[in-house]
Amino acid sequence: MLSRQSAERQDRIDRLQQRVQQLQSQKPEGARAQQQQQRLLQSQSRLLEREQRVQQRSQQVEQRQREMLSRQTTERQARIERLQQRVQQLQSQKPEGVQALRAQQRLLQAQNRLLGREQRAQQIDLARQQRLGLQAPAERAPALAAAAQAAERGRFAERFREQSTALTQAALVTRQSGWAPRQAWRHRHPAVFVAWLGPVFWPYAYSDIFNYTFWSYGYEPGYWAYAYDDFVDTVFWGGDGPYSAYASTNPYDYPQAGGGYRARQRASVSPQTLQQLCATPDKGVTAWPLADIAQAVRPTPEQRALLDELKTAAANAAGVFKDSCAETYALTPPGRLRAMMNRISATLEAVKIVRPALENFYSSLSDEQQARFNALGPNVGERSPQQQEASSEGCGDPKSGLTQLPIQRIEAVLHPAGKQKEALDRLSEATAKGVESLQAACPNDAPLTPVGRLETMQHRLEAMLTAAKLVEPALDEFYATLSSEQKARFNTLQQVAGQ
Repeated sequence: MLSRQSAERQDRIDRLQQRVQQLQSQKPEGARAQQQQQRLLQSQSRLLEREQRVQQRSQQVEQRQREMLSRQTTERQARIERLQQRVQQLQSQKPEGVQALRAQQRLLQAQNRLLGREQRAQQIDLARQQRLGLQAPAERAPALAAAAQAAERGRFAERFREQSTALTQAALVTRQSGWAPRQAWRHRHPAVFVAWLGPVFWPYAYSDIFNYTFWSYGYEPGYWAYAYDDFVDTVFWGGDGPYSAYASTNPYDYPQAGGGYRARQRASVSPQTLQQLCATPDKGVTAWPLADIAQAVRPTPEQRALLDELKTAAANAAGVFKDSCAETYALTPPGRLRAMMNRISATLEAVKIVRPALENFYSSLSDEQQARFNALGPNVGERSPQQQEASSEGCGDPKSGLTQLPIQRIEAVLHPAGKQKEALDRLSEATAKGVESLQAACPNDAPLTPVGRLETMQHRLEAMLTAAKLVEPALDEFYATLSSEQKARFNTLQQVAGQ
């Protein structure tokens, strides 16, 4: 509200200044006309001075509020870091005896509650900061829009943004809603890559990996392109960047009039939903389509035995996800990176468990059975040629929007110097190398069989993990050089200045 009032007051001041200049430039003839001009000029000058005084007081109030919030944010970030360290220490302890174990669990629960309370308060502070002047005035809107468009260029999913079709619009709805694949299909929408659901990175990894293996055309064409972009984005911007998790085909969907931006709202998630996703991924919305496979291929007894082995492998793969879900938000860039690495490692392990069983079963099928297997899938409309093509186009192009923009924003916001600047240069180099590993994993052709798609998927997951391992030590080194104030700013870094 204060920002809107300031913008409106500045507009009035501009009009009054123009009016005063116009009156001063006039040369009326006659004493009466000159007296009228002087009276009007004095009146307009008094109004101008009054508006300028009010503006100055308003700016002082906003500045004090921003400084107070900045101090609160810094102090709260220090408390969050201490609580996170305490939680990690408790989790690493191995008490002996039932009584000691229970005492540890009670203390861990209490520390987690305190941590969650501080993190929620931090989110409220950030929202207040946005209301207290972080939205830019209207005259800066063209520059911000240009910066936002520059952020979109040089990305894996750039070409998919440019294709405004009913399919991509439906994908945008799915991405905004944070829907699981089967939930999207029930609405006849393609499934998309959902980066975060509450504190969990890649919440539908289990179903995404294996459903994508069986029917890739049930997903948006740019699924993996957005997965790569989101993976890199969330290291620096978190889950609230205006472009980090959307398949929007319109660059003005999220910049608002006046230069402000709508922050992405984290999808609401209940403990029951997280339990279903993390503890039992082989049930409910993430179930394997084994019944559909059996109905389509009508396996022989020998093939049925191999299908049972595949079912066992699927259950074993689901087990590796149970320990890869976070209960609290990772609000620091190093914390987000480790949360992503944890989920990607679990997903890669699951693929390695399932892949031999799938290859054995698929190779046992006749040509007719394999054709019926390949034809499985949800009803999400026509299967366009676009959905069948490879996503390698543009993979080899420079990814300036992914590699250069975050480093430039870090420099502009944190003003690193000395050892900090040297560490940031190493982080920039590591990020560029990580993106190169993602580029190398782009397939030249779209695999047409489930076995081929799962093999390609394993290579992509390995590339994501390689990229993360390249970035992790450089990110940790740079983050350790920052002051508490700089850490607080880095934790809430925004893509576009003035957000």
